[in-house]
Amino acid sequence: MGNCCRSPAAVAREDVKSSFSGQDHGKKNSTAKKTPQPIRVLTGVPKENIEERYLVDRELGRGEFGVTYLCIERDSRELLACKSISKRKLRTAVDIEDVRREVAIMKHLPKNSSIVSLKEACEDDNAVHLVMELCEGGELFDRIVARGHYTERAAAAVTRTIVEVVQLCHKHGVIHRDLKPENFLFANKKENSPLKAIDFGLSIFFKPGEELIYD
Repeated sequence: MGNCCRSPAAVAREDVKSSFSGQDHGKKNSTAKKTPQPIRVLTGVPKENIEERYLVDRELGRGEFGVTYLCIERDSRELLACKSISKRKLRTAVDIEDVRREVAIMKHLPKNSSIVSLKEACEDDNAVHLVMELCEGGELFDRIVARGHYTERAAAAVTRTIVEVVQLCHKHGVIHRDLKPENFLFANKKENSPLKAIDFGLSIFFKPGEELIYD
């Protein structure tokens, strides 16, 4: 391992800089736009540089808002995953609330072998970072493609885990809303590896009896 990739903090800084690249820098300072103050996303969490406590390594995956990196806790040397969400991509109040809700839901759900666990959430001026349990076995989607087909028994085992995740979420007042093979990871590369649900970015809280209507 090493500095084979740019850190999430560096990527976020470039994102922030690029958002101002189209400005006319030839104008006098008196007419130049002021740099906006960094937004705060997480409440009750002090700003901190994630790289002071974690060694951030290679990219593991990329989504619409976040990039996930391999990271190592400097003190314990534990291997973890860090999902970094650039604040530049949080353009509306709804986007910000979605990130807050994702963190709240991951903290709310109990530790379970079928759901990836959140170690901590923190933020700096450029990004929000979700430090999570590392799943090294890859996506369910990739295993399905690699195998070509599943036996009925193997398919039943996978389906059972998915149903257990749904049941656990609903029991604790959460709807995942993005269940798909890409959002289930194997904990390791073994054939009998535990399967874990990830990505609660579209998840919501609900109350028993509440009617949910979607467009």
